[in-house]
Amino acid sequence: MTNKKESPKIALLTSQVNYDHTYLMEMRAAEHAEFLGCEIVEKAYAPGAYDMPIILKTLLQREDIDAVVTLGTIVKGETDHDKLIANQVARKITDLSLEFNKPIGLGISGPGVSMMGSKARIDKFATSAVTSAVKMWKELNRIQK
Repeated sequence: MTNKKESPKIALLTSQVNYDHTYLMEMRAAEHAEFLGCEIVEKAYAPGAYDMPIILKTLLQREDIDAVVTLGTIVKGETDHDKLIANQVARKITDLSLEFNKPIGLGISGPGVSMMGSKARIDKFATSAVTSAVKMWKELNRIQK
């Protein structure tokens, strides 16, 4: 991972569930990545947050991708299904980050979030996920000699 670049080459992985919100998250994440000097080398899509891990793993295997930003929203329904999905997705994202030694920015709101809450979190979750991925990439590069 040792690299002399100032900013990472990143991929955005966006859930298509609640796409009216996740599309805006993707646009905001792309703007913020550009602001931070990152190059977006891939935009990929998963049907839902639960479907992200296999696509995420494929992105992490690519040598031209230094970090990935995941974007989505897991909205509260009538059951606790949102908690199950969020827990499994977060666990697998962490596992994949450790397996490939590459940062993954978690920009997935939920569980327990309403549609209104999801909308209110679009900007914060998108920009925070990009910032986190970039900061982690820089720190990993700094400490690896």
